[in-house]
Amino acid sequence: MEANDLLTLGLGLTAPWRVVDQSLDLSKQPSELRLEVEAARGERYPCPACGALCKAHDFAEFSWRHLNFFQHHCLIKARVPRVRCPEHGLKRVNVPWARPGSGFTLLFEQAVMLLAREMPVNAVARYVGVTDKRIWRVVTHYVLKGMGKLDLSRLCGIGLDETATKRGHHYVTIFVDMDRESRPVVFATPGKGKECLKTFAAYLKGRQGNPENVVEVVCDMSPAFLSAVEATFRNAAVTVDWFHVVQIFTKALDEVRRLEAREVILPKAARWAVLKGLETWRSEEQVAALKELEERGLATATAFRVKELLRWVRKADTRQGARWRATRFFEFARELAGDSVLLAPVRKALNTFEDHLPRILRRWDSLLSNARLEGLNGLFQAARSRARGYRNVTTFITMIYLIGAPITQLLEA
Repeated sequence: MEANDLLTLGLGLTAPWRVVDQSLDLSKQPSELRLEVEAARGERYPCPACGALCKAHDFAEFSWRHLNFFQHHCLIKARVPRVRCPEHGLKRVNVPWARPGSGFTLLFEQAVMLLAREMPVNAVARYVGVTDKRIWRVVTHYVLKGMGKLDLSRLCGIGLDETATKRGHHYVTIFVDMDRESRPVVFATPGKGKECLKTFAAYLKGRQGNPENVVEVVCDMSPAFLSAVEATFRNAAVTVDWFHVVQIFTKALDEVRRLEAREVILPKAARWAVLKGLETWRSEEQVAALKELEERGLATATAFRVKELLRWVRKADTRQGARWRATRFFEFARELAGDSVLLAPVRKALNTFEDHLPRILRRWDSLLSNARLEGLNGLFQAARSRARGYRNVTTFITMIYLIGAPITQLLEA
């Protein structure tokens, strides 16, 4: 078998296309293998609009980066015709080895997409030897095309939360389908607040969904989120996730610790000693720090005790039992906090908890939780950290979809 025939077979080319020449340029670093592809004279080509076989009108030369041939970069070059279709006029023919407008072959793009799931795009660009901007164009094309195929007609329960895009108050709000067991992300949009809910409602309508079908929303205690949910998803009951209850008391505890550190000298390991749960492993230094805080009767130890008492409420078996435990918790925690200036953040957290108690208690009925979304947020932030940040919010959202959205067969999307 001749070399050209072997390369034609290896590339999977079919009539009228075939490899007619090849050359290896060792003067370049890295070296390049160039494959010249042509079609026989007089061939007819399908119109890209209707598929009718038409004669070639003229030709123009194009090249595409292909998968490496051993250690050599591989380029495919071909003179691609325009055909004159009786119905659609002059049209450039689509070649079977690449998508229209791309400078890469389909197999090369498939390899890029597989790598992009596992490593930062900058690393992918260095590995394959092209600029990261070109790689981002490939990734964004397939991800957004895949997201465009989502069918949200059966969406009835959503969870939403924000995640930081960079330092400062810059966020992306992420929406997940609570009924999807894996890869539940269905939408992400810059910012946070009521406008994000309106944007999602419009997006839902464009994916065969209906805001009126949404009967359950799981979110945090943000007033902007809560008011927007009531206005946008009128049939939805709101469940405040328990994670956010713990979060407000954890933040209150850390604020108490910082306030108290201005007045007295706290143990060196006090910060991590109190931020960890009671059952979580601690170093000897952290164990000693927690014991010292309690023995000295410091406000930080009191705030830690209040936070840990939340577990008693959480372990209730029924909604009624949780309500009863929450009532006892409020009474006891407020007695512990008293009127201490240092414990003002704890009293604020208690008031927030009590204000949102009806929505919080719904978790005993719905059994829905944003735990998966919080876990995904960790993956999104890990990806952002590995990439050392993203050039803009669009690339971050693209990566969120690539990691967490129900799009797997991207090249077939």
